[in-house]
Amino acid sequence: MKNPISIRRGTVAAVFIDLQEEHRKDKRYLVEDFDGILANVQRLQDAARRNFVPLHHWAYIVDLAEARPFHPVDESGKSAFSDKDDPLTAICHEVAPQDDEAMLVKQEASAFGKNNFADKLKASGIEWLVIAGVWTEACIDATVKDAVARGFRVLLVKDACGSASAAMHQTGILNLANRLYGGAVTNTLDACRLMAGDTVNVWQVEGSVPLRFTFENAARLYAEL
Repeated sequence: MKNPISIRRGTVAAVFIDLQEEHRKDKRYLVEDFDGILANVQRLQDAARRNFVPLHHWAYIVDLAEARPFHPVDESGKSAFSDKDDPLTAICHEVAPQDDEAMLVKQEASAFGKNNFADKLKASGIEWLVIAGVWTEACIDATVKDAVARGFRVLLVKDACGSASAAMHQTGILNLANRLYGGAVTNTLDACRLMAGDTVNVWQVEGSVPLRFTFENAARLYAEL
């Protein structure tokens, strides 16, 4: 259901996940409507900067010497994706860090891996995280769930996230919406308004797993979030 919320200034940070060139140039890992996602992320970043919301940019870059067990490799023996020597791991120029914004690297799905990211956010008084990026059912899913587990409220911006197909993205958002306790799902426009201090009606979970979606109704339920 939708409820009015506002976010107190100084308690929100923006987190951008894996907005890297490989998702628009490597045919194996293309994200559907990636240019549209990048445009929405630009709007979020502009709003964050205008309203003094700290921005944290994450990139998935794999060093096989430190990779997890069973990590996939290609025929040459390099990581099958996001290899440290691949220039396509660069963050897309339109949404790249500016000035003193944090550029962070991970080797796993979640931004809350073997690091002190959560501790640093907590120490700076952050309670809410605006989260956007790719892929919805993978790195976004892992980051959102870990953020909630660490006590953050997540504002998941559905039209600033994406995956290989609309079906993968939409069902990924619906799965997260069913379990986004303490947080909310919204769109880019309303996320920008919230960062500016407005009160906005957003979708919040009530009870346990209220969105019982099927192949037939997933797109409709997604549109209603």
